[in-house]
Amino acid sequence: MAKVVLAPDSFKGTLSSIEVCELLERAILEVAPGTHVVKVPVADGGEGTVDAFLAALGGMRVVVDVLDPLSRPVRAAYGILPDGTTAVVEVAAASGLPLVGPYPDPTHATTFGTGQLVRDALDRGCTRILLGLGGSATNDGGAGFAAALGVRLLDEWDEPVEPTGGGLAFLSRIDRSGLDPRLATCELLVACDVDNPLCGPQGASAVFGPQKGATPEQVAQLDRTLSRYADLLMRDCSAEVRDLPGTGAAGGLAASLLAFFPRCTLVPGIRLLLDAVGFDALVADADLVVTGEGKMDGQSVRGKAPVGVAERAVRAGVPCVAVVGAVGEGWEAVLEHGIRAVFRTSREGASFEEILRTCREDLVDAGRKMAREWIAWGGTDL
Repeated sequence: MAKVVLAPDSFKGTLSSIEVCELLERAILEVAPGTHVVKVPVADGGEGTVDAFLAALGGMRVVVDVLDPLSRPVRAAYGILPDGTTAVVEVAAASGLPLVGPYPDPTHATTFGTGQLVRDALDRGCTRILLGLGGSATNDGGAGFAAALGVRLLDEWDEPVEPTGGGLAFLSRIDRSGLDPRLATCELLVACDVDNPLCGPQGASAVFGPQKGATPEQVAQLDRTLSRYADLLMRDCSAEVRDLPGTGAAGGLAASLLAFFPRCTLVPGIRLLLDAVGFDALVADADLVVTGEGKMDGQSVRGKAPVGVAERAVRAGVPCVAVVGAVGEGWEAVLEHGIRAVFRTSREGASFEEILRTCREDLVDAGRKMAREWIAWGGTDL
């Protein structure tokens, strides 16, 4: 009996990684009913990270009332794994771009809600946090996150400043005396797939600010503000984070994480999940690994989930293919990173509404084609 491991990311906007696994399993079993299919839904730190961990490992979903990026009440979820002491939190749940609506503005956005999720996890006895940074709407350097955990951000009159990208312009002093003492012993593993520094032409504001709605003028102001924040983190907290690779992630949130969590480590997001589920052992005796994502392009080789999965498959000597929603410019680069073939589900010229209507059927069709071609190639005895 052949063994196939399914390890796709979500198809953003259409299908979760769990749904993709279920549909691909259906397609494979229709073509080869005796196949042993192992489903490992994955995520690289963005939206869907919590669901992927809970689906793979089990655990409890916790829903909390927090503040969204614009400081409005919102219900957000995180996960607690079966050990009872490890929490999985994604920035997208409380501070994500979809929460701000059609007119994003990082000058008014805060990561306070993400800090509230972490605080709730600490209150429930968690001593280890897995934090996914993808999909944020913010550019506050993690000031909101820090404020939610007891850090006081003060202006020149010792009055609190708004912990937003714009509010930090008035910051004069950082008082960490009220910082939650549990952070000193809590292990924080951060899913971070970029190496951008906090400030400068490759920093959080310049590279990611426009994606979050910042105008060129706002980008320049936000960069100056984060530069000032870096100076104050060094002066008041002895935290040198300005030029560290990855501190520009999630609008600079990674900078505050490194400054205030003594046991903080930045790791590639897909590596974090694959290690947690014991992926290497799962694929050791597999005949085929199938990965995928909504759109595969030249950026897919820069820390995205499918290539991370493929690299593990190659290491185990197992062939890997991908089923994707669409392909974009430069997608062929994945063929040099362990993915042997790419099967696309989308129909040429289809509108987004049509794709939404037919995405499940299209994915099953692509899965059937993939299974039939794999049999034809003689790669397994499916």
